[in-house]
Amino acid sequence: MTSPERSVPYHCPYCAGEDLRPYEDQHGAWECRECTRVFAVKFLGLRINPRDGVVVPAGAGTEEE
Repeated sequence: MTSPERSVPYHCPYCAGEDLRPYEDQHGAWECRECTRVFAVKFLGLRINPRDGVVVPAGAGTEEE
């Protein structure tokens, strides 16, 4: 399931600046007004650590009645 809204980064991964704006030329990209870099953040998935047991994604196991 994907969200129609984009995730909002709070800091630039390059300069830690907070003046970020959506970059209109590419979907999902962000422009840092402090260092002028354009970047995108992508969620890859959950890593299961065998020491901790099975990781259950958020929202799993809840059913609507």
